[in-house]
Amino acid sequence: MTRIAVVGASGNVGTALLSRLASAPDVEDLTAIARRVPPAVPPYDSARWVSCNVAAAEARSTLEDAFHGADTIVQLAWTIQPSHDERYLRRINVGGSVAAFDAAAAAGVGHIVYASSVGTYAPGPKDHPVDESWPATGVSSSSYGRHKAAVESWLDDWETRHPDVVVTRIRSGLAFQRKAASEIARLFLGPFVPISLLGRVPLPFLPLSRQLAFQAVHADDLAEAYLLAVRTRLGGAVNIAADPVLGPQDLAAAVRAHGVLPVPLRLLRGFAAATWHLRLQPTSPGWVDLAGSAPVMDTTRARSELGWQPRLSSVEALQELVAGLADRASAPSPPLAAR
Repeated sequence: MTRIAVVGASGNVGTALLSRLASAPDVEDLTAIARRVPPAVPPYDSARWVSCNVAAAEARSTLEDAFHGADTIVQLAWTIQPSHDERYLRRINVGGSVAAFDAAAAAGVGHIVYASSVGTYAPGPKDHPVDESWPATGVSSSSYGRHKAAVESWLDDWETRHPDVVVTRIRSGLAFQRKAASEIARLFLGPFVPISLLGRVPLPFLPLSRQLAFQAVHADDLAEAYLLAVRTRLGGAVNIAADPVLGPQDLAAAVRAHGVLPVPLRLLRGFAAATWHLRLQPTSPGWVDLAGSAPVMDTTRARSELGWQPRLSSVEALQELVAGLADRASAPSPPLAAR
């Protein structure tokens, strides 16, 4: 039987993971940590909750107390907004991760599963996949990529100082599910996009660069990968993504656009930069750079060593998200709530 603590358990992936852990017969005890504790309804009622702001000065002490007796901790806590305040983002993303890892070591936890990302990789090819040995130095113009790479670099040194702790780094593509629609709309689209019309009113075309290609996975399938990592204690990095690689045509089809209007990536980035600086939408131009330059990941290790197999394709996950956006779907936790 396994005792697990999940940091950042109320968000998109955390909600999916709690649902999966609640039905796992080999999970004996489940502790969930978040800044804002969600209501005691499924799946949040399956865990003992601890309120903790991972950027606070007392975070390490609070987390150490929460981790005592745990066999594995899963570090999911991360934020991408407010995107104009990188110092705040770094305190949460890098500082909060450091606090969680140090607290786990102090509490005697033997296994850490860290939510890394394709964003940790240096720019790479789109025409063939790369495995986990690809440089994890991030995309320099993306704060998300810089922070993911900074945590992994810090972990490299941390692991040499804690050789008795097994560390699993889950490097996933974008995680989609219906319940996360309201959160994703807030984080990436902003208030001026008529999301209720997505997929319902056909568009003549969608202006996109042909260089945009990215990988995605349904949040439930990603949760399964986390559970398998807990069970197997497979150390090192593991790429997680469903097939196929998504491109402009897939995005156009998902929103019922009749076609794609090819736009040079630099123009798309310029538009994103201008509207972001004017605070008309929340997505910084670094996300365009990430989508245009992050490599395609090879998931062989996940399938052969972790035993992972996704139930849904990336297209099905994207279609579910778009339908959720149109319906303004949500969940009762603070991050996923409709407002």
